[in-house]
Amino acid sequence: MIDSSNIGTVLTLLEKEYKQNRIPIISQISERDQDPFRILIGTILSLRTKDEVTAKASQRLFKAASTPDEMLKLSNSRIEKLIFPVGFYRRKSEHILQVCKILLDKYNGKVPDELDDLLKLPGVGRKTANLVVVLGFDKFGVCVDTHVHRISNRWDYVQTKTPEQTEFALREKLPKEYWKIYNDYLVSFGQHTCKPISPFCSKCPIEKWCPKRGVGKSR
Repeated sequence: MIDSSNIGTVLTLLEKEYKQNRIPIISQISERDQDPFRILIGTILSLRTKDEVTAKASQRLFKAASTPDEMLKLSNSRIEKLIFPVGFYRRKSEHILQVCKILLDKYNGKVPDELDDLLKLPGVGRKTANLVVVLGFDKFGVCVDTHVHRISNRWDYVQTKTPEQTEFALREKLPKEYWKIYNDYLVSFGQHTCKPISPFCSKCPIEKWCPKRGVGKSR
């Protein structure tokens, strides 16, 4: 099983996989330019959207506008065209404009670095807020998406029913030194090896520890 005694070893092995695989799109954005604004907007775009689509959409959008002030000079329809075909692109366009206005009105055009402030922004949930805190400001946060939620439960490291429950369970159990890397490693691992359906258990580097909770068929 995977628990506090070996979670460090498990993450060290996943680090090797992470470096061999494609890095998640928001981490790519943060590596190119650790700009909290780009990370915030990129994460909003990434929700319910494949990384390849998010990458192209964010490039088009940031080429047209890369600050809240510049973004507000674009019309809603213009943003929609730039970010299409990301999921829920019309709603996301509205949220982007609303977020930019709030940033200018309340935060002098800067992205806040506190989780509670980020959660007040339109279209920003706990996953997005934590990702901005970690990647945009290099502060401690626990970002939980569907991969992190699924794999943490598959390992039986936590026993939760929702991503939000997983976040709070990890805040209690996961050593803080691993908070910043946990999301990146598990997202990459979930995209390439520990897939939702029929995971590649035969080539998994941590298979001997994994109880495979909820796994039926594997490869």
